[in-house]
Amino acid sequence: MTVATVRLTDLPLPLVRRGKVRDVYAVGDEQLLLVASDRVSAFDVVMDEPIPHKGAVLTQITTWWLSKLESAFGAALPHHLLTSNVDAIIEAVPSIAPHRAMLHGRAMLCVRTDVVPIECVVRGYLAGSAWKEYAASGTLAGEALPSGLRESDRFDPPRFSPATKAETGHDENIPVSEVIARVGADTAAQLERMARDIYAFGRDVAAPRGIIVADTKFEFGVRDGRLVLIDEVLTPDSSRFWPADQYAPGRSQPSFDKQPLRDWLDGERRAGRWNGEAPGPRLPEEVVLATSARYLDAFRRLTGRTLFDVLGTTAGVTA
Repeated sequence: MTVATVRLTDLPLPLVRRGKVRDVYAVGDEQLLLVASDRVSAFDVVMDEPIPHKGAVLTQITTWWLSKLESAFGAALPHHLLTSNVDAIIEAVPSIAPHRAMLHGRAMLCVRTDVVPIECVVRGYLAGSAWKEYAASGTLAGEALPSGLRESDRFDPPRFSPATKAETGHDENIPVSEVIARVGADTAAQLERMARDIYAFGRDVAAPRGIIVADTKFEFGVRDGRLVLIDEVLTPDSSRFWPADQYAPGRSQPSFDKQPLRDWLDGERRAGRWNGEAPGPRLPEEVVLATSARYLDAFRRLTGRTLFDVLGTTAGVTA
C-alpha cells in the first residue's frame, strides 16, 4: 500500500491564505475552513516532500484538546471550532463534496474571528529560542532571568513569553510590555491568564501519559467582543513535547515532532550539502517515515488511540 499525502489543496472556495501547513478558505462571511496539509517546515523552509498523516494528526489532536477544554472550562473558554466531522462539513458546504476523501480527518469548520497579532507562548522549561537568547545574554525577550540556569531547566512557575506572529521566518520574542502597548493592558492580561490556564491544563493531562509539555503557543481572535481560542491547540507543531522518561536537564531533549527531519537537515548543513535556505534538499524516505512515526506516536500517547482507530483503517491510505 502507498500512503496518500496532501501538499496543496485546491477547493472551490475563496482562498484566504496559505500558511506553512494550513490552507484557509472562506465559507461565506462568518466561517472559515481550515485544511491541514502534510507540508512540513524546518529552519523556516517548507520541504517539497510531505509527511504522511501529519495534517490529520494536527487536526485530530486539536479536536481532542478542544473537546477536553470545553468540558473543563465551558463558556469561560470559547473556541472557534464548529466541527471537524467531514460529513457535517460537507453538509454545511456542499460544493466541496467531491473532495471528501482528501478532507477526511484534516479539515475544521470554524467561526471567523479578528485575529489578535500575538503568539501567546507559555514556557515551562528553558528551551528553543529562549535557551539560545539566555545562553547568549542571560535574558528572555530582553528581560533578565536568574543566573546559572541550564538548558531544559524547568521554570517554576511557567513563564508567559509572547511573540510576534510571523507568516515566514521566526516569530520574535517580545516582553509583556510590548503586548500591552499593542493590545492594551486589559486584553494583555486576559491573553496571559487564558494562555496560562490552557497550558496548565494541558501539562496536567499530558503528564500521566508520559509527556512533558515543555512549551506551547496559542493564538486568539476576537468574536462579538470576546477573546476566542483559535488555530491549533497543544499539537506537536505548536508545542514542544518531551518523553518524560528521558528528561535530563543540561542538554536538549528528544521530542515527539519533526526531530528526525531537523537532525538530518543539521547533518546536511554540517556536511556542506545544504546552505540552510530554500529550496530544501530532497528528503530520504526513511527520514519522511521516521518523522511521520513521531507524529503518530504523539497522537497515540495523548489520546490512547491510534489515528486509524479514530478515522478508520483506510484513512489516508490507498491501495
